[in-house]
Amino acid sequence: MSFSLEWRISDDLVPYDQALAFMEERVAAIRAGTASECVWLLEHPPLYTAGTSAKPEDLLWADRFPVYHTGRGGQFTYHGPGQRVAYVMLDLKKRGSDIRAYVHDLEEWLIRTLARFTVKGERRDGRVGIWVDRGPGPGLARREDKVAAIGVRVRQWVTFHGVALNVDPDLGHFQGIVPCGISEYGVTSLWDLGNTPTMEDVDCALMAAWQEVFGDPAGGG
Repeated sequence: MSFSLEWRISDDLVPYDQALAFMEERVAAIRAGTASECVWLLEHPPLYTAGTSAKPEDLLWADRFPVYHTGRGGQFTYHGPGQRVAYVMLDLKKRGSDIRAYVHDLEEWLIRTLARFTVKGERRDGRVGIWVDRGPGPGLARREDKVAAIGVRVRQWVTFHGVALNVDPDLGHFQGIVPCGISEYGVTSLWDLGNTPTMEDVDCALMAAWQEVFGDPAGGG
Protein backbone atom coordinates (compact mmCIF):
# COMPACT_ATOMS: atom_id res chain seq x y z
CA MET A 1 0.00 0.00 0.00
CA SER A 2 1.45 3.38 -0.94
CA PHE A 3 1.05 6.68 0.86
CA SER A 4 1.78 10.24 -0.14
CA LEU A 5 4.03 12.51 1.90
CA GLU A 6 2.54 14.20 4.96
CA TRP A 7 3.68 17.68 5.96
CA ARG A 8 3.31 18.59 9.63
CA ILE A 9 3.89 22.15 10.85
CA SER A 10 3.94 23.01 14.56
CA ASP A 11 3.50 26.62 15.63
CA ASP A 12 4.32 26.03 19.31
CA LEU A 13 7.72 25.00 20.64
CA VAL A 14 7.97 21.20 20.67
CA PRO A 15 9.88 19.49 23.52
CA TYR A 16 12.72 17.37 22.17
CA ASP A 17 11.63 14.13 23.84
CA GLN A 18 8.14 14.56 22.36
CA ALA A 19 9.60 14.96 18.87
CA LEU A 20 11.85 11.94 19.33
CA ALA A 21 8.94 9.78 20.51
CA PHE A 22 6.90 10.79 17.47
CA MET A 23 9.76 9.98 15.09
CA GLU A 24 10.31 6.57 16.68
CA GLU A 25 6.62 5.72 16.32
CA ARG A 26 6.37 7.07 12.78
CA VAL A 27 9.52 5.33 11.55
CA ALA A 28 8.19 2.01 12.86
CA ALA A 29 4.86 2.61 11.10
CA ILE A 30 6.56 3.50 7.81
CA ARG A 31 8.62 0.31 8.05
CA ALA A 32 5.42 -1.64 8.68
CA GLY A 33 3.68 0.01 5.73
CA THR A 34 0.92 1.50 7.88
CA ALA A 35 1.76 5.22 7.66
CA SER A 36 2.88 7.75 5.12
CA GLU A 37 6.29 9.34 4.88
CA CYS A 38 6.45 12.60 6.81
CA VAL A 39 8.30 15.90 7.05
CA TRP A 40 7.72 17.75 10.33
CA LEU A 41 8.62 21.46 10.53
CA LEU A 42 8.99 22.76 14.07
CA GLU A 43 10.96 24.79 16.61
CA HIS A 44 12.38 23.49 19.89
CA PRO A 45 12.92 25.29 23.19
CA PRO A 46 16.65 26.02 23.74
CA LEU A 47 18.65 22.78 24.01
CA TYR A 48 21.78 21.01 22.87
CA THR A 49 21.88 17.62 21.20
CA ALA A 50 24.85 15.26 20.99
CA GLY A 51 25.26 13.00 17.98
CA THR A 52 27.10 9.71 17.85
CA SER A 53 30.45 11.44 17.20
CA ALA A 54 30.11 14.10 19.93
CA LYS A 55 33.20 14.76 22.06
CA PRO A 56 32.62 15.66 25.74
CA GLU A 57 35.13 18.55 25.53
CA ASP A 58 32.98 20.20 22.83
CA LEU A 59 30.23 20.86 25.38
CA LEU A 60 31.57 24.14 26.74
CA TRP A 61 28.66 25.15 28.96
CA ALA A 62 27.04 21.97 30.26
CA ASP A 63 24.49 23.59 32.56
CA ARG A 64 23.27 26.26 30.17
CA PHE A 65 20.52 24.24 28.47
CA PRO A 66 19.30 20.62 28.62
CA VAL A 67 21.55 18.20 26.71
CA TYR A 68 20.05 15.28 24.81
CA HIS A 69 22.13 12.36 23.57
CA THR A 70 20.64 11.09 20.35
CA GLY A 71 21.38 8.40 17.78
CA ARG A 72 21.75 10.75 14.83
CA GLY A 73 25.10 11.19 13.15
CA GLY A 74 27.30 14.17 13.87
CA GLN A 75 28.45 15.98 16.98
CA PHE A 76 26.96 18.75 19.17
CA THR A 77 24.38 21.14 17.83
CA TYR A 78 22.01 23.74 19.24
CA HIS A 79 18.25 23.91 18.67
CA GLY A 80 16.02 26.74 19.78
CA PRO A 81 13.43 29.37 18.88
CA GLY A 82 14.05 31.05 15.55
CA GLN A 83 15.55 27.92 14.02
CA ARG A 84 13.41 25.84 11.66
CA VAL A 85 14.01 22.17 12.30
CA ALA A 86 12.79 19.72 9.67
CA TYR A 87 12.50 16.10 10.75
CA VAL A 88 12.41 13.91 7.66
CA MET A 89 10.96 10.39 7.76
CA LEU A 90 11.30 8.70 4.37
CA ASP A 91 11.42 5.14 3.06
CA LEU A 92 14.71 5.00 1.20
CA LYS A 93 13.80 1.63 -0.30
CA LYS A 94 11.39 3.59 -2.49
CA ARG A 95 14.09 6.16 -3.26
CA GLY A 96 17.07 4.17 -4.48
CA SER A 97 18.42 2.80 -1.16
CA ASP A 98 21.34 5.25 -1.31
CA ILE A 99 22.16 7.06 1.94
CA ARG A 100 24.89 9.19 0.36
CA ALA A 101 22.48 10.38 -2.32
CA TYR A 102 19.88 11.12 0.34
CA VAL A 103 22.27 13.35 2.29
CA HIS A 104 23.23 15.10 -0.96
CA ASP A 105 19.52 15.73 -1.62
CA LEU A 106 19.07 17.20 1.86
CA GLU A 107 21.96 19.57 1.12
CA GLU A 108 20.41 20.51 -2.22
CA TRP A 109 17.06 21.09 -0.52
CA LEU A 110 18.64 23.60 1.85
CA ILE A 111 20.67 25.28 -0.90
CA ARG A 112 17.57 25.80 -3.04
CA THR A 113 15.59 27.05 -0.05
CA LEU A 114 18.30 29.62 0.76
CA ALA A 115 18.45 30.71 -2.89
CA ARG A 116 14.84 31.86 -2.59
CA PHE A 117 16.12 34.47 -0.13
CA THR A 118 19.10 35.42 -2.35
CA VAL A 119 21.52 33.56 -0.07
CA LYS A 120 24.14 31.37 -1.71
CA GLY A 121 24.45 28.25 0.42
CA GLU A 122 27.39 25.98 -0.34
CA ARG A 123 28.77 22.55 0.50
CA ARG A 124 32.26 22.17 1.90
CA ASP A 125 34.37 19.03 1.67
CA GLY A 126 34.97 17.59 5.11
CA ARG A 127 32.41 19.88 6.79
CA VAL A 128 28.82 18.81 7.32
CA GLY A 129 26.06 21.35 6.77
CA ILE A 130 25.50 24.33 4.51
CA TRP A 131 27.87 27.28 4.54
CA VAL A 132 27.95 30.89 3.35
CA ASP A 133 31.01 32.83 2.23
CA ARG A 134 31.12 36.11 4.19
CA GLY A 135 34.04 37.57 2.22
CA PRO A 136 37.48 38.63 3.53
CA GLY A 137 37.92 38.42 7.28
CA PRO A 138 40.83 39.30 9.57
CA GLY A 139 44.16 38.90 7.82
CA LEU A 140 42.37 38.73 4.47
CA ALA A 141 41.34 35.14 5.15
CA ARG A 142 37.85 34.41 3.91
CA ARG A 143 35.19 34.12 6.59
CA GLU A 144 32.73 31.26 6.30
CA ASP A 145 29.75 30.66 8.57
CA LYS A 146 27.35 27.74 8.87
CA VAL A 147 23.72 28.59 8.20
CA ALA A 148 22.19 25.10 8.34
CA ALA A 149 23.03 21.81 10.03
CA ILE A 150 22.35 18.24 8.92
CA GLY A 151 22.15 15.17 11.13
CA VAL A 152 20.51 11.97 9.96
CA ARG A 153 19.81 8.47 11.17
CA VAL A 154 18.58 5.54 9.09
CA ARG A 155 16.92 2.44 10.52
CA GLN A 156 16.21 -0.40 8.09
CA TRP A 157 16.18 2.14 5.25
CA VAL A 158 13.76 4.56 6.96
CA THR A 159 15.19 7.97 7.81
CA PHE A 160 14.69 10.22 10.78
CA HIS A 161 16.19 13.36 12.33
CA GLY A 162 17.04 15.78 9.50
CA VAL A 163 18.08 19.41 9.10
CA ALA A 164 18.06 22.70 11.01
CA LEU A 165 18.00 26.06 9.22
CA ASN A 166 18.91 29.17 11.20
CA VAL A 167 16.24 31.77 10.49
CA ASP A 168 16.59 34.14 13.47
CA PRO A 169 17.84 32.22 16.53
CA ASP A 170 19.91 33.76 19.31
CA LEU A 171 23.35 33.07 17.82
CA GLY A 172 24.93 33.57 21.24
CA HIS A 173 23.46 30.26 22.33
CA PHE A 174 25.84 28.44 19.99
CA GLN A 175 28.71 29.60 22.22
CA GLY A 176 27.91 26.87 24.73
CA ILE A 177 29.20 24.20 22.33
CA VAL A 178 31.69 23.69 19.54
CA PRO A 179 29.08 23.35 16.79
CA CYS A 180 29.61 20.06 14.94
CA GLY A 181 33.14 19.95 16.34
CA ILE A 182 34.29 22.87 14.15
CA SER A 183 35.78 25.76 16.11
CA GLU A 184 37.47 27.75 13.34
CA TYR A 185 34.25 28.85 11.64
CA GLY A 186 31.21 30.74 12.81
CA VAL A 187 27.44 30.40 12.72
CA THR A 188 25.00 32.70 10.97
CA SER A 189 21.30 32.99 10.15
CA LEU A 190 19.08 34.44 7.47
CA TRP A 191 18.39 37.50 9.61
CA ASP A 192 22.10 37.89 10.42
CA LEU A 193 22.71 37.91 6.65
CA GLY A 194 20.21 40.74 6.15
CA ASN A 195 17.20 38.67 5.10
CA THR A 196 14.17 38.88 7.39
CA PRO A 197 11.61 36.27 6.30
CA THR A 198 8.91 35.05 8.63
CA MET A 199 8.90 31.38 9.61
CA GLU A 200 5.88 30.96 7.33
CA ASP A 201 7.94 32.37 4.44
CA VAL A 202 10.67 29.84 5.21
CA ASP A 203 8.17 26.98 5.36
CA CYS A 204 6.78 27.93 1.95
CA ALA A 205 10.32 28.03 0.53
CA LEU A 206 11.15 24.65 2.07
CA MET A 207 8.06 23.01 0.59
CA ALA A 208 8.63 24.49 -2.85
CA ALA A 209 12.29 23.46 -2.88
CA TRP A 210 11.37 19.98 -1.63
CA GLN A 211 9.19 19.42 -4.67
CA GLU A 212 12.11 20.35 -6.95
CA VAL A 213 14.58 18.01 -5.23
CA PHE A 214 12.51 15.07 -4.03
CA GLY A 215 9.64 15.24 -6.49
CA ASP A 216 6.85 14.85 -3.98
CA PRO A 217 3.81 17.14 -4.08
CA ALA A 218 4.21 19.65 -1.26
CA GLY A 219 1.25 19.50 1.05
CA GLY A 220 0.35 15.94 0.14
CA GLY A 221 -1.06 13.82 2.93
